[in-house]
Amino acid sequence: MSFPLLARSITTAPPPPAAIPHPPSLSQRVHIPSHIYKHPTAILLELCNSMKELHQILPHIIKNGLYKEHLFETKLVSLFTKYGCLNDATKVFDFAKLKVDPMYHTMLKGHTHHSNLDSSLAFYSRLRYDDVTPVIYNFSYLLKACADNSDVVKGKQVHAQLILHGFSDSLFAMTSVVNLYAKCGMVGDAYEMFDRMPERDLVCWNTVISGYAQNGMSKRALELVLRMQEEGCNRLDSVTIVSILPACGAIGSFKMGKLIHGYVFRNGFESLVNVSTALVDMYAKCGSVGAARLVFDKMDSKTVVSLNAMIDGYARNGYYDEALIIFQKMLDEGFKPTNVTIMSTLHACAETRNIELGQYVHKLVNQLGLGSNVAVVNSLISMYCKCQRVDIAAELFENLRGKTLVSWNAMILGYAQNGCVMDALTHFCKMHLQNIKPDSFTMVSVVTALAELSVLRQAKWIHGFAVRTCLNRNVFVATALVDMYAKCGAVHTARKLFDMMDDRHVTTWNAMIDGYGTHGFGKEAVELFEEMRKGHVEPNDITFLCVISACSHSGFVEKGHNYFTIMREEYNLEPSMDHYGAMVDLIGRAGRLSEAWNFIDKMPMRPGLNVYGAMLGACKIHKNVDLGEKAADKLFELDPNDGGYHVLLANMYATASIWHKVAKVRTMMERKGIQKTPGWSLVDLRNEVHTFYSGSTSHPQSEKIYAYLEKLFDRIKAAGYIPDTDSIHDVEDVVQEQLLKSHSEKLAIAFGLLNTSAGTTIHIRKNLRVCGDCHSATKYISLVMKREIIVRDMHRFHHFKDGVCSCGDYW
Repeated sequence: MSFPLLARSITTAPPPPAAIPHPPSLSQRVHIPSHIYKHPTAILLELCNSMKELHQILPHIIKNGLYKEHLFETKLVSLFTKYGCLNDATKVFDFAKLKVDPMYHTMLKGHTHHSNLDSSLAFYSRLRYDDVTPVIYNFSYLLKACADNSDVVKGKQVHAQLILHGFSDSLFAMTSVVNLYAKCGMVGDAYEMFDRMPERDLVCWNTVISGYAQNGMSKRALELVLRMQEEGCNRLDSVTIVSILPACGAIGSFKMGKLIHGYVFRNGFESLVNVSTALVDMYAKCGSVGAARLVFDKMDSKTVVSLNAMIDGYARNGYYDEALIIFQKMLDEGFKPTNVTIMSTLHACAETRNIELGQYVHKLVNQLGLGSNVAVVNSLISMYCKCQRVDIAAELFENLRGKTLVSWNAMILGYAQNGCVMDALTHFCKMHLQNIKPDSFTMVSVVTALAELSVLRQAKWIHGFAVRTCLNRNVFVATALVDMYAKCGAVHTARKLFDMMDDRHVTTWNAMIDGYGTHGFGKEAVELFEEMRKGHVEPNDITFLCVISACSHSGFVEKGHNYFTIMREEYNLEPSMDHYGAMVDLIGRAGRLSEAWNFIDKMPMRPGLNVYGAMLGACKIHKNVDLGEKAADKLFELDPNDGGYHVLLANMYATASIWHKVAKVRTMMERKGIQKTPGWSLVDLRNEVHTFYSGSTSHPQSEKIYAYLEKLFDRIKAAGYIPDTDSIHDVEDVVQEQLLKSHSEKLAIAFGLLNTSAGTTIHIRKNLRVCGDCHSATKYISLVMKREIIVRDMHRFHHFKDGVCSCGDYW
């Protein structure tokens, strides 16, 4: 909608109601009799401090017949607009016989403060039609209204009017123009206006500095502070401080933030709650939560904003329990949470998997009337997904009106995190059909889902989509693609993408090192890690986890030990439970079980499930029952109902042929109601994923598959294959072989061989660790059928070719 904002000589606005006469000129003076301005009611109006008091005075005005007096009309318009009663102000204004210019200015101010932008501009048009000369404040109010509505088109019209009326040299007016362009994201235009100004005061500097800071140009904002001081405006006020502290936080400039804190302290600004809150936020964003808490604790009075800054600071830096404590304290002290409070608290609930508190916050959301707030609902979706209640998240998503791109991203990522790959892809397709353009976050979520599906054809499809939308240039999307190709068995394609990237984040290096490690290419993983150490990207804790795991998969025990040492000594990174678990796996997998147990005994923290799980796995491989039982006892203390470790213990006994203990474990599982996770393998063929379970006969080609396996086993036996029946007891040899033949990966491989042409690589995805017999059989199948077979199990990849596996039988 456009408004006739130009001067009367250029355009004409629609006339006001016919009954309203034109006002007198500005030069006309209005005589007010002394008995009117000395009347007690006039004095009461001067002292009026609230709408309630005004309603008490109104009857006196009417009773004394003063409502037609110019003084009272002017004062009532002023008070009604001040207290937001624009309709009442309009009634008084419209029926006033004598309208002087100040009444117009007051009404315009009221419109900009208490009405919408269109209404404000319409009243400005009326003001011009009635031959009222605008004053500088009219433009400052209108420009602020345009800025608050981010309406740069109408803002430019007001700017043009400001120039037409000769205010372009006004410092006050041009500061409002700078503010308009800055708030509308046109910070370059804002700076151009600022740079043209012959003189600048502190307010003007604050406006342009704040503009740069709020538009994500934090370094430029800080540069302007230095320039401001160079040009003689040395004293920063609280507004400057509150503008530049977020800029320090945004770029993580702890040093600059501390310098500003020193200035705050020396100039006595610490007592201002908004300044202290900005300091809390800055320190938290710079990673110094301790400093943030010190400032927070010293605050004499705290607001909801202060508490939000502390909650968000803790959650942002991974101190989730502390964030939840502050949230509880906030409720106990009677503060009303805002949408910011809720979102930060839900983030903490999600990361701690605290669904009970998350559900309480959900109820609080409804009580506070925030159930329709899209950003809050998005946070609820993310929380429920992280807490593995994707069903509740899906219900919230379906009922959400006004879904944003963030809503779609949260739901797609939630499905991906919970293994619901097809649901993630379905929602991605729905989003595409609704013409919602994906961003880098969407792509990372979808690529992550496809990485878990491990189907190379789908991986190529999403890669093509990323290229067509130019999102493959984003470093995080490119990193996700590297990770996806590695997890789809195409590690060499992953390396090609890695080499093509101009910019590599630390996560990019981690993805490629981890990809090499899970494929058993330990040498390449180590070489890449050493190349990373020579470059400008510094390894983080995940990098060391990836390289130690790569050493574990390839048997590089000494190298793994060395990396564990330099992690602390050279990079000041404290090992987490995951690092200790990887080290136990590294040492134990190599058969050095006593050394692995001693390593556990010397840990500075209480060992977790993954540590004893790695120990039990190593004992199973090397048939060390004594240490295996000790590890199992510790595991069952920590989690007595974990089915995976019960099965691993039973398998260890079976490998050592201790059958009565196998039976004992199985009986214990039955008594506890623990069920073994059924093994499945999947293979992709012609746009369809086929899933096979051990011993299943439900597939349409089951008869062909089992018949084909009989012939295939004859061929691999002739080549030297000997069935590994150590894990099967109390059945005849023929039955043992039949049970081994029906393992899910053998069914999947047979199906792949039956339905693909000679020389085609077969990709298999398995949910459990590959058993010894399947590993041996697949080597011989690759030899006699002259096929490459790539199997991804729960821990790593196995590339079978010409009778050899990439793991070197070390897995």
